[in-house]
Amino acid sequence: MKLSYLMKESIVPWDRRIMPDLDPGIDPEITSIHSKAQEVKPGGLFIAIKGFADDGHNYIDKAIENKAAAIIVQNSSENYPGTIRVKNTRKAMASIADRFFGCPTEKINLIGIVGTNGKTTTAWLIESILKTAGYNVGVIGTINIKYNGQIFDTPVTTPESIDLQKIFADMVKASVTHVIMEVSSHAIDLHRVDYCRFNIGIFTNFTQDHLDYHKTMDAYWKCKKTFFTKILNSKALQSSPTAVINIDNKKGKMLAGLLEKKNITTLKIGINKDADLFCNNITDDITGLNASLMISNNKANIISQLTGSFNLENILCAAGAAHSVGVSIDNIKAGIENCKNIPGRLERIENNIDRFIFVDYAHTPDALDSILKVLRLRAKSKLIVIFGCGGDRDRSKRNIMGKIAYKYGDIIIITSDNPRTENPEKIIDDILENIDTDNNEKQLIVEIDRKKALEKGIALSEPSDIIIAAGKGHETYQILKTGKIDFDDRIVLREAVK
Repeated sequence: MKLSYLMKESIVPWDRRIMPDLDPGIDPEITSIHSKAQEVKPGGLFIAIKGFADDGHNYIDKAIENKAAAIIVQNSSENYPGTIRVKNTRKAMASIADRFFGCPTEKINLIGIVGTNGKTTTAWLIESILKTAGYNVGVIGTINIKYNGQIFDTPVTTPESIDLQKIFADMVKASVTHVIMEVSSHAIDLHRVDYCRFNIGIFTNFTQDHLDYHKTMDAYWKCKKTFFTKILNSKALQSSPTAVINIDNKKGKMLAGLLEKKNITTLKIGINKDADLFCNNITDDITGLNASLMISNNKANIISQLTGSFNLENILCAAGAAHSVGVSIDNIKAGIENCKNIPGRLERIENNIDRFIFVDYAHTPDALDSILKVLRLRAKSKLIVIFGCGGDRDRSKRNIMGKIAYKYGDIIIITSDNPRTENPEKIIDDILENIDTDNNEKQLIVEIDRKKALEKGIALSEPSDIIIAAGKGHETYQILKTGKIDFDDRIVLREAVK
């Protein structure tokens, strides 16, 4: 594939005048594209990306040693032979990757899910609905990447653009018709999803998270909003996308109004009748949800093993997306009811000691508040909460989450999450700061060792108690200062109840 073809888009301007060593007549054949210099192959194109921990521009010599056919740089003062300078190498990489892999999102129905919480559950619900309707479905998300019975691990919610476009191309080859993708705020800000042609964009909610990266809530919100106002609404990429917006969330209601003013097709979902798609006759208990789903004057009575109002919002988001791609209400109902235990999302740990034991990925204040509120209402006896906060992440949410746990729990066990390079004791100090512990009916325990904390939660429980281990959910590891170790809350809890 010729370099000139890969560089066609105006978003990646290139100027041969700053490349005195490159013959204007040269247009190399590019056989592979890379953002890691050590992976460059002869004939490959190396794109130097400035990362958080390192800078690809420091490894240009390695790319040349590996016989790169050309090099894309940003703000590099050195003029290597075959070098092209662009304003933003991440933007360039997204455009180049799209073209190199044959513009794969032109050949699939792409559904993007944006929001602080609920993305994974919504993705699994949509997958279940679309499979029920007979479609060949792929999923790219926090837990894994899956299609055609294959499952692949992924270190991030939304992969880098080169990896992402290759995944899309592989799915196209496998005859996948619909792809559901969780879209993180990092992916939006770092241009990973530029040149992805979305048919549907879903907004689940907006609450505090990732302030270690975005710094302010305004910046975080602006990033989320960009997906709908720029990426989804890019006329060059998709002529008539649909935005499915949860208007029960304040920012969602604001976003729906903004998109309607821009003449973007918008489907509003929510609990109330102001929505285009809504539920009524709702019953909700520890065993799940029952509700009447109303879509375009059609009605379906749904039963789901998922519980809580936040999961009802996820169900509505999924139903809205499925409706927007033409799925019947009968298949929507069946798909919702077919979706059972979602890994790490209020996932039930079966046991023979008469306890209700759950693990959940909740690692934001809103997510923790939502699940604990639901479980508090359902607790016939004690609610035992085991949680911690991740290191090297937003410190401002730690104390907020500590107060939430203390508000709802009868026994609160503060422990480690993924401390990473931070001192676990310092993280716990942040969680406990200014918590009023005068309530003698509550028991607050600190146990840094997460395995011991989980075992202690089981040991302190009695029949009919609810035990929730929050923060890690589906994760099968723990990240310590010394590195990553095998660790799964679910395995520890199952062993503890034997």
